[in-house]
Amino acid sequence: MSAKILIVEDETELAHLLLDYLHAANYQAEIISDGNQVIPKVETMKPDLILLDLMLPGKHGMEICEEIRQQGNDTPIIIMTAQIEESDRLRGLESGADDYVCKPYSPRELVARVKAVLRRLPQKDAGASSGIELDRNTGQLRIGGKDANLTALEFHLFDLLYSEPGRIFSREQIMDRIYSDYRVISDRTIDSHIKKVRKKISVLMPQKELIHSVYGAGYKFEIN
Repeated sequence: MSAKILIVEDETELAHLLLDYLHAANYQAEIISDGNQVIPKVETMKPDLILLDLMLPGKHGMEICEEIRQQGNDTPIIIMTAQIEESDRLRGLESGADDYVCKPYSPRELVARVKAVLRRLPQKDAGASSGIELDRNTGQLRIGGKDANLTALEFHLFDLLYSEPGRIFSREQIMDRIYSDYRVISDRTIDSHIKKVRKKISVLMPQKELIHSVYGAGYKFEIN
């Protein structure tokens, strides 16, 4: 699944603009505007990252940040605020925030910062609990301890989708990533490789579909 982002922002128009940009970047995102509701929401939603405004109704963002950290919760927090003094930025970072963005800001830059912070986190293995093991040193995919016997190209194709669960890769993006010169490759070639990978996986995991077709868009990895 893609990362879950909690947007804590009481400016409705700005909050929904961020929501649109995060969805476009293939993140899941939800909005909350009342400072008093943030801690309960964090406990139920368990977001992968929090975008936190400071000037909120109910409870100040700095207090929320400190409370989250006092609870031993290390979820990444990016503070978003119009308070631009150096002392404000330092206090925000000292309260446990991972980054600090001053308003007005570019939504594209904020999404880039979200990606940068998430990249620094230990990567969750999307398939470990389902018996999927990916050994990038040997180029082997094992399911339930058995080798799927993928070719080198098939392994790179599976690895690309597996590395970002829930993200939809277009055929062009796949060609760009796994071929050194994709100008001689057609969409049908990608479809053929996907079909072969699916067939090999189905022998070891017949009850689940791992690579999903998204009509008119491409392919994604998701366990269901």
